[in-house]
Amino acid sequence: MAGDDKFASLIGSQRPQATNIVIFGANGDLTKRKLLPALAHMHRWNLLGHDCRIIGVVRQKWTHAYWVSYVHDELLKFFPEAVLNPASWQHIAEKLELVSGDLGEAETYQAIADKLHAHDGRKNALFYLAIPPAWYETVAQHLHTAGLNDESEGFRRVVIEKPFGMDLHSAQGLNRSIQSCFDESQIYRIDHYLGKEAVQNLMVFRFGNSVLEPLWNRNYIDHVQISVSESLGVGYRAGYYETSGALRDMIQSHLMQVMALVAMEPPVSLAADDVRDEKLKVLRSVRRFQAGALQHRAVRAQYAAGEVEGEVEGEPVAAYREEPGIAPESTTETFAAVKFYIDNWRWQGVPFLLRTGKRLPHRVSEICIRFREPPQKLFKLSEENVRNNELIFRLQPDEGMQLTMTAKQPGLSMHLRGVKLDASYGMAGSGMPEAYETLLHDVMLGEAGLFSRADEVEECWNIVMPILDAWKEQKDIATYAAGSMPGCDADVPGMDELLAGCQGGWRDLSRH
Repeated sequence: MAGDDKFASLIGSQRPQATNIVIFGANGDLTKRKLLPALAHMHRWNLLGHDCRIIGVVRQKWTHAYWVSYVHDELLKFFPEAVLNPASWQHIAEKLELVSGDLGEAETYQAIADKLHAHDGRKNALFYLAIPPAWYETVAQHLHTAGLNDESEGFRRVVIEKPFGMDLHSAQGLNRSIQSCFDESQIYRIDHYLGKEAVQNLMVFRFGNSVLEPLWNRNYIDHVQISVSESLGVGYRAGYYETSGALRDMIQSHLMQVMALVAMEPPVSLAADDVRDEKLKVLRSVRRFQAGALQHRAVRAQYAAGEVEGEVEGEPVAAYREEPGIAPESTTETFAAVKFYIDNWRWQGVPFLLRTGKRLPHRVSEICIRFREPPQKLFKLSEENVRNNELIFRLQPDEGMQLTMTAKQPGLSMHLRGVKLDASYGMAGSGMPEAYETLLHDVMLGEAGLFSRADEVEECWNIVMPILDAWKEQKDIATYAAGSMPGCDADVPGMDELLAGCQGGWRDLSRH
C-alpha cells in the first residue's frame, strides 16, 4: 500500500536484520496492548522481514494453535486491520512460535535455544522481558547459563521494562546482576516516553537549528514546566501503583529524561554514548535536596472523589482509596510536582518544574519553555500577556510545537493579545509511529540512543531518594478532587510556593 510505504519512510529506511523476537510474558497486558500491535504494524510496513519470528514464552501449557488463536483475538481488539486482511494475518501467523515453561527452570531456556537453532541463518535474538520486575534477574541469569547471551552466531539483546528498581539500592543491585549476565551494550532499558515522536524531535529542533540557541539559557528563559496530565485513574495497575506512586512512576524515569534532553549540551555526535554522556552531565548537575528545604521543592497529593471529563455525566469517580486493590489508609501520591535546579553555566538559577498526576481534567503531555519579560516595559503587560512569551512542545495529543507571542489587537487602541505560531508534527494521511514501534525498531538496529544507560538510571534514583525518604515518614497526604488540577483550580498546599518567583504562574493545560 502506498500509505504504508510512506509511513515506513517515516519510521526509517533501514531494515533490521532477521531477528527472533522472544517475548517473556507473552500473555501479559503489555504484550497484548503494546507489543503485538507494534510488531503487527512493523510487519505491515515491511520492517520485520520474512525471516523474523515472534516466539512467545508463557507458563501455561498452551499449544501452538492456541497461541496463534490468542494473538489473533488480541490483535482483533487492538489492531484489527492486521487480522481482517487474510493475507496479512497469514504472514503474521507464520512467524508465531511458542515455548511453554516455568521461568525458573533450565528446561524452558533450553527449549528457547532449540527454537533459535531450528532454522539456519536466523540466530539474532531480542529478549523482551514483559514480566514483573521480580523476575528480571532470574530470567537474565538463566539466559546467561543457557549461553543465550553469546553473540558468536548473531546479536543477543535484552529489553527491560520499567520500573528498573524501586529505589537507588535496588537499582544498583539490579544493574550489577544484569551486567554480570549481559554486556552493557546488550542491555536496553526501555522508556516509552523517549520513543514518542515529539520527544525525539526536541533534540532535532534544538541541534538542527540555530535560531533559538542564543536564547536557550538562563539569560532569556525564566523557567521550564514539564507536565504529564492523565484523566484516568490507576485502573488495572493498582497493585503496582500502590507501591510506586507518581514520583517513581513518572518523574524519576520519564520526566527527568525529558528534562535532560531539554537541558543537555550538543553531543559530539549522535552515537548513543555521546548523547547519553551529555544527559548524564545534566543529571549530575542537578542540585541535591536538603531535608529542611524539601517542602519548598516537592509537593504530593492524592485524588479524592470527583468528576472527570469523559466519564458519565453527573456520576462521580471514586477516590483513590476507594479503588479496588488500594489500602483504605493509603498515602501513595497520585500527583507529584518537583522543582529542580541545574547548577551549571547555562541553567544556573532557572527552575525546572516537573508535575504529573492521575484523575486530572485532561490527558495532556507537554514541555513549556517560558521566556523572561522584555527588559523595558513599553507596553502594559497583563498576566495573560506574560504567559504568551513561551514555546510549547506538545507530546500528546496533537503532537507539535507552538510559539506564543504578544501582538497588538486590530483597531485604534493599543490593546494587546496573544498570537500563536503552530506547527504540527503529523503528515496528512500518514499518522505517526507509536513509541513501542520506534523503540523495537531501534533495538533490532542496535541503536541505543533512546534507551537509558546504567549510570543514568542510578543518577535519577540518587536525585529523588531524599524526597522518597521524607515522604515515607509522612503519615498524611493532601487531596484534590478528581477532575481538578492542583495549583490551578485545586488548592493543594505548597503548589504556589513551588512556583514562587516564576513568571506567569502554572500553565493551564486545558489551553493546549
